[in-house]
Amino acid sequence: MPLNETLARADADLAAGRVPMARQRLRGLVSSFPADLEPRRRLGEVYRLYGEPAEAGRWMYLEQDRDPVETLAFERRYATAEQRMRALAWSGPESLARSAFAREQLAAVRAACSDALGAPADWDTLPSDEGTQTKVSALPGYVGGTVFVLVILVFLAIWVNGLVALFD
Repeated sequence: MPLNETLARADADLAAGRVPMARQRLRGLVSSFPADLEPRRRLGEVYRLYGEPAEAGRWMYLEQDRDPVETLAFERRYATAEQRMRALAWSGPESLARSAFAREQLAAVRAACSDALGAPADWDTLPSDEGTQTKVSALPGYVGGTVFVLVILVFLAIWVNGLVALFD
């Protein structure tokens, strides 16, 4: 569906009070048109309606007239440059941005990420998030699984014992 038509539908959804539908449409547009700033701005406005400053700040991050409180909330939620780079969901070079401010912001985030990684970062080839997350211990899952198996075995033993006693 064309960009303008989907934006019009999102506006109609908002006017009709269907905020979740408008949000879904706008997220799809950001995904389909990552270099277009208009869907990002509108998505930020929808998150503002939800009262979610970090998400509003995320989608308004490339706008010069962004709210400093929302920007700070976004930067706190996505504390590292690598997390911010992923959260911004940009695709392609910064030169695709239609404003000088957005190009500067994107370049600054990419440069900070490159510094943190110790290697050049690229919007389209950023490594997956798996290596940067803290590994969670498998022990609780292992213990829980073992307890579950033991409970089943005890239940089966009692059932078999009752069945044997029935025919004895």
